[in-house]
Amino acid sequence: MTPKIYKIISKSEWQRAETAGVFKGVAIDLTDGYIHFSTAAQAAETAAKHFAGKTDLLLITVNPDELTQSLKWEPSRGGALFPHLYGDLNMDAVEDKTALPLNADGAHIFPASFQKLATTVQTIKETGQ
Repeated sequence: MTPKIYKIISKSEWQRAETAGVFKGVAIDLTDGYIHFSTAAQAAETAAKHFAGKTDLLLITVNPDELTQSLKWEPSRGGALFPHLYGDLNMDAVEDKTALPLNADGAHIFPASFQKLATTVQTIKETGQ
């Protein structure tokens, strides 16, 4: 079983995808030629770097095993491998969508279960266990 991947997106952009029955990407995805995703360990940094202070966001959870298009792991930020989907995101690969509100300091609040997962993934990366 492949670990889940995540997309941070505005509620209005996601609503358009749900209405269309497929997600083709947002402007940056269309420009780059693939849909940008993050791992659990990368999502908080992605939110801080690319979505700082933005409200009305969702965290979309995707099961890579259900994708009908090509997912590639490619280097980005300092050589870290990020999941990139070359093609449309089929909606049946989406397992969950969760609001990402801001806390008083302006950082996005990830669900407690997600934070635990991200910490576990990061610990495994760092220790190899």
